[in-house]
Amino acid sequence: MVDTSKYLHFWGNSPESEEEYYKYQNIKASKSFYVSPRGISLFTRSWLPISSPPRGLICIVHGYGNDISWTLQYTTIFLAQMGFACFALDIEGHGQSQGLKAFVPNVDLVVDDCFSFFNSIKQKSEFYGLPSFLYGESMGGAICLLIHFKDPKGFNGAILVAPMCKISDNVKPKWPVPEILTFVAKFMPTLAIVPTADLLDKSIKIEKKKIIGGMNPMRYRGKPRLGTVLELLRVTDYLSTKLSEVSLPFIILHGSADVVTDPEVSRALYEEAKSEDKSLKIYDGMMHSLMYGETDENIEIIRQDIVSWLNERCS
Repeated sequence: MVDTSKYLHFWGNSPESEEEYYKYQNIKASKSFYVSPRGISLFTRSWLPISSPPRGLICIVHGYGNDISWTLQYTTIFLAQMGFACFALDIEGHGQSQGLKAFVPNVDLVVDDCFSFFNSIKQKSEFYGLPSFLYGESMGGAICLLIHFKDPKGFNGAILVAPMCKISDNVKPKWPVPEILTFVAKFMPTLAIVPTADLLDKSIKIEKKKIIGGMNPMRYRGKPRLGTVLELLRVTDYLSTKLSEVSLPFIILHGSADVVTDPEVSRALYEEAKSEDKSLKIYDGMMHSLMYGETDENIEIIRQDIVSWLNERCS
């Protein structure tokens, strides 16, 4: 039995406040709300290096059911320590942003929200002209690709961590369930009844990290909503036909044991994309939550691969 009292915060149960923790990590962090052009109030965070001016911007999109205030901070704090200014927002219906929990009725509107927020950061005088990169985990990877299609020259590259370019057959409900759900969704799109296994359990390898992830106060614990699932299926079906149109530099990182998003689709993206600068890393035996749910040794390998890729493009 794991003592859950050790994990009061994402950094553990040490007494310092969040602000003191950032200071200890030698970064500057802030949080605020951003109102998108369509009037949605979105919770945002930033993580900035203290010891030197930022070398580049990283614009971050989290995955389905996740948010920017818990385990994602392991990655953003690290990247800020490496000299990058990081910015992220809770998308509609997630974390502390406006909207019904885990309900994403239109991914295209979410793309517009992210695009508007990231552009507002890029235009600030202190960041103007810095190389900018998209970073997306799982569903966030799909959103990053859609942002790229919206503005093909807008970013200098993308870091795609287990991107959801297609929902794995391992987590899709079997026939005739999808047909029944599609019919019901026309009348009750917010209904949370889609039968799927717990994604936390399927994503995270290390047992104590499953407990920490499960303690996230913002985590959605219900079943997926009908409208959200149908929208994700629509978007991933669309993306799977557009892989050859991806043109920005990118690195894909995917675990071979991922049963949530399909590493073979990441391989297809790598092979079909017309990008001249593209990289693919498939990590043997690793699962969906690459940046948090693996062993610390595995996470360090992936982190170094990401930083090496960024360093080559920010020199």
